[in-house]
Amino acid sequence: MNKRFFLALISLTLLLTGNVFGQLFNEEVYKFSKTLGLIETFYVDSIDKTKLVDDAIINLLKDLDPHSVYISKEEVKKMNEPLQGSFDGIGVQFNIMNDTLLVVSPISGGPSEKVGIIAGDRIVKIDSELVAGVGLTNKMVFDRLRGSKGTKVVVSIKRKGVNELLDFDIIRDKIPIYSLDAAYMVNNETGYIKLNRFSATTMKEYNEAILKLRKKGAENLILDLTNNGGGYLNMAFELADEFLQQGQMVVYTEGINSPRQDYKASRKSSNEYSKIVIMIDEGSASASEIVTGAVQDWDRGVVVGRRSFGKGLVQRPFNLPDQSMIRLTVANYYTPTGRLIQKSYEDGVEEYHKEMITRYNNGELSNEDSIHFPDSLKYFTLNNKRVVYGGGGIMPDIFVPIDTTGYSDYYRDLIRKGILNHFVIQFMDENRSKLEKKYLNNKKFENQNIGFDAFNAEFEVTDAMLNDLVKYAEVEKLALNQEEFDTSKPQIRTNIKALISRDIWDSNEFFQVINKLDPIFKEAVKVIGDKELYDSKLLPLH
Repeated sequence: MNKRFFLALISLTLLLTGNVFGQLFNEEVYKFSKTLGLIETFYVDSIDKTKLVDDAIINLLKDLDPHSVYISKEEVKKMNEPLQGSFDGIGVQFNIMNDTLLVVSPISGGPSEKVGIIAGDRIVKIDSELVAGVGLTNKMVFDRLRGSKGTKVVVSIKRKGVNELLDFDIIRDKIPIYSLDAAYMVNNETGYIKLNRFSATTMKEYNEAILKLRKKGAENLILDLTNNGGGYLNMAFELADEFLQQGQMVVYTEGINSPRQDYKASRKSSNEYSKIVIMIDEGSASASEIVTGAVQDWDRGVVVGRRSFGKGLVQRPFNLPDQSMIRLTVANYYTPTGRLIQKSYEDGVEEYHKEMITRYNNGELSNEDSIHFPDSLKYFTLNNKRVVYGGGGIMPDIFVPIDTTGYSDYYRDLIRKGILNHFVIQFMDENRSKLEKKYLNNKKFENQNIGFDAFNAEFEVTDAMLNDLVKYAEVEKLALNQEEFDTSKPQIRTNIKALISRDIWDSNEFFQVINKLDPIFKEAVKVIGDKELYDSKLLPLH
């Protein structure tokens, strides 16, 4: 066998053998090694030795638990990128439309914005190579536009109203990836923050946002962790620090081979927020559940939404010699009351990944009465002795059913096929100058917040726009279903307006519009604005 093949095998042996496994396991690893040697020496056909070892490791880990995984060398860098908070590139949000690379918007402060690239520009050449009409894919875009900091790339752009192509020399730089989607004032007393992940930059973004909200008078906070799949756990500990008192438990970990380790709030919180509401749903996992569980267990705030995902396994990374990695589960996470966050995977990995479908089929997403917990999973919060339940995810204090009233197959297909998004891009291509002149560059609006407020109050998605959308969808092979279209019309209007606002401003304004559709957000605003209701949810049942 070649050197790389043996290195992979030896690394696996070193990883899995040792005093804790004893001689028996060493013999099993030798048996595995012997089998690979026989295949290499006597098998009838040629084999890909690296792939054979990789597949063996993958299948070995797959039978342990759903989150112990092997990550190839190529995947390691991609995996870390979203959490490290930056990558090297030119700094544009893009869309591939009609086989053309369209700039949705340059990233603020990035290299593209600095050289004058604007939303609506079409990149037709990259380093003199034609990229329009060649079957462009996202991977092709990444391969050509991303690169090491300090390197140059030349893009040729077709700009509406300009006959000739415009060439831009762009020096690649670090491009930030943000974990905070939105931060704005819901009313005069309540701020709203939405986090999409827990990355290396989360607390920096959070602290900057809080400072701005404080200056605007925020006394209460709605923290939106819906669809937040987690990330760096130290960021979860730091965020929980914002809400708990010094010395209060945030979470603890424990496993057969990992002694219990407690994580406690490390500084004295000023407890500046009068009221806190956390929004969660079935997409809230891991670090999101740690923060939510700590706040709930200490009776520090009200949790609103649906039962969270239930991901409470601690993975420890082990690097292999070829720069690939194994992430091995070594312990469980427990909330301060001792609740196990991790949901069961006793029925195997396949059933584990189907669990969301099971929740839906059982009616759990639409009816609180469909959720049943045995008494063995009952726990009591640490201050007010309220009943909470463990055994898989965090159950909110106030259940909010999923809203299907405006949902239809037609609406689903508008989004799934990218028709709605492409329609808005086309609309903005034709109306950008007019809208920006009215709301963004108008002297009567001394700042963009007032400009957006005016847009939010007066801009309407007209019936004529909806008719244009229907025609555009038909061109894209989506036939109109009038009944379903009428059912989803309010959602379609709001979605179009939200996408337009994101194009003119950014995701902060997008969520100010789209949250009007979110029943969890509506309930959060209701609870935080009603002191009697808020307080009642933090008291024990009598």
